[in-house]
Amino acid sequence: MHTLGINAAYHDCSACLVRDGVVIAAAEEERFTRIKHGKRPVPFSTWQLPFHAIDYCLREGGIMLADVDHVAYSYDPYLLLGDHAGRATITLPLEPSAHPHEEWLSPWDPLFLSSIVNAPRQLAAGAPHHLKKRFAGVRHDGPFRWHFIEHHLAHEASAFLAAPFEECAVLTMDGRGEQATTSYGVYRDRRYRRLGQVNLPHSLGLLYESLTTHLGFLHSSDEYKVMALASFGKPLFAEAFRDILRYRGEGQYEVRSADWHALFGPPRERGAPFTDHHMNIASSLQVVLEETVLEMTRWLHAQAGTDNLALAGGVALNCVMNARIRDRGPFRRVWVQPAAGDAGTSLGAALWVDSLERGAQARRWTMDHAFLGPAHDDQEIEAFLKQARLSYRRPANLAEEVAELLARNRVIGWFQGRMEFGPRALGARSILASPLDAGMQQRLNGIKDREDFRPVAPVVLEEEAAEWFVNGSVSPFMVFVYDVRPDRAQRIPAVRHVDGTARIQTINRGQNPAYYDLLQAFRRRTGVPVLINTSFNTRGEPVVCSPRDAVESFCSTPLDTLAIGPFIVEKP
Repeated sequence: MHTLGINAAYHDCSACLVRDGVVIAAAEEERFTRIKHGKRPVPFSTWQLPFHAIDYCLREGGIMLADVDHVAYSYDPYLLLGDHAGRATITLPLEPSAHPHEEWLSPWDPLFLSSIVNAPRQLAAGAPHHLKKRFAGVRHDGPFRWHFIEHHLAHEASAFLAAPFEECAVLTMDGRGEQATTSYGVYRDRRYRRLGQVNLPHSLGLLYESLTTHLGFLHSSDEYKVMALASFGKPLFAEAFRDILRYRGEGQYEVRSADWHALFGPPRERGAPFTDHHMNIASSLQVVLEETVLEMTRWLHAQAGTDNLALAGGVALNCVMNARIRDRGPFRRVWVQPAAGDAGTSLGAALWVDSLERGAQARRWTMDHAFLGPAHDDQEIEAFLKQARLSYRRPANLAEEVAELLARNRVIGWFQGRMEFGPRALGARSILASPLDAGMQQRLNGIKDREDFRPVAPVVLEEEAAEWFVNGSVSPFMVFVYDVRPDRAQRIPAVRHVDGTARIQTINRGQNPAYYDLLQAFRRRTGVPVLINTSFNTRGEPVVCSPRDAVESFCSTPLDTLAIGPFIVEKP
């Protein structure tokens, strides 16, 4: 049985293919179209489906769309259509933004929802010309069965059906779904029971988005930059945020409307300098977010009766908050789905429908790695290097040669194996560098055209994590921060953030042999089992996907070396 999951309602549109309970492939549309987040989350973009990601997933599975049994779309428009659900038409004002709205949450909702309702027809007939062959032979009504899955249920399923737990509490937090913005429940005996939810207009994600805009960043895109900026500030405005974000008990909170201009002065203009004031705003928001979520986890722990917690939703990409839950919350084990944002809802929707259709059978898959995207074989890579007229060589031992270059402070574009699913580079599409020189952080931020305050993250051999990071444990997805051990801090200054933490990734040989061998080779030369690992892209660009993407990024940036498949390309 094949189940195709689709996320397309908001941003980070994606696709996932599940075969009899096992995830075959998953990828974001942005990696193929080279448009960051796939599209902007505006109502008139809802008609767009992630055709390139769908095409890839079907190709990886060796099937056509006509071979798919179920299609699971991670949004249910009928939860909002109400009395309009049985009608053939809806009314859209000629100028929605200027029109008063009473029966809809937004004047754009009719257009937004009608595009989603039309998604089966769009899937059957709207594929780009060069992809049409794989989409041939279907109608909007089949042969597949279509399922609209509630957005937060898709988030929840992406956590509890992927986590390494037989039972767990589940907490999801994002900007918004149809109505829910936060939901929580318990997974036990292969069944899921939702314990409650918080509905619009109260939303942790929308609150963070709003401050992201006030601080001069792009909302629904740059929230992680606000998290990084918070480490430089002091929570001087925490009381103001506690007045805006109030925990009400029993898992419930409210977010009061706020005038940021009145509270904090005019918004920062994009490109303007960052001041202590901006950093203090970010710090205050981060602290109050952490306080609120910790209160929710304490209530959830008591209700769920389990020591395991699985997290998803865009807010769960806040790795500083995740570390507070791990260290100060009541759960003994905390797991975060690595594609926790909306991209992961295609995974959750597909797993949920697959589990329903197969019945209460034993789970056949756990997400112990995120290498679910496309790979390119040696012949394909070499053919492109020849076409691009690049000089390259094939070393006898790639790991040893790249480790030697890293030890000499070269910055390496690393393109190996299947691409990661989710926003973190985990050793398949990475820029790698030595952590030994404190100046490497600024050098990398310059190469990637990033803001100076942005940290870079380390990858460490799994068996060495506790030797370099306080309470270092298995952490393959870069979703938690750990304190750098004080006695090791001077050895790896480039990865130590201003607050003394690092967002680590651990690696074992079973997850990624080439990556692991490289770290071992670097360790033999330097005594340090740690490398800097940041995503292989520049500001505003998606992570590279294909050999062409990797070569174009390499040639247009100050990267020193490209390790692509078994080949090495160096600049003069």
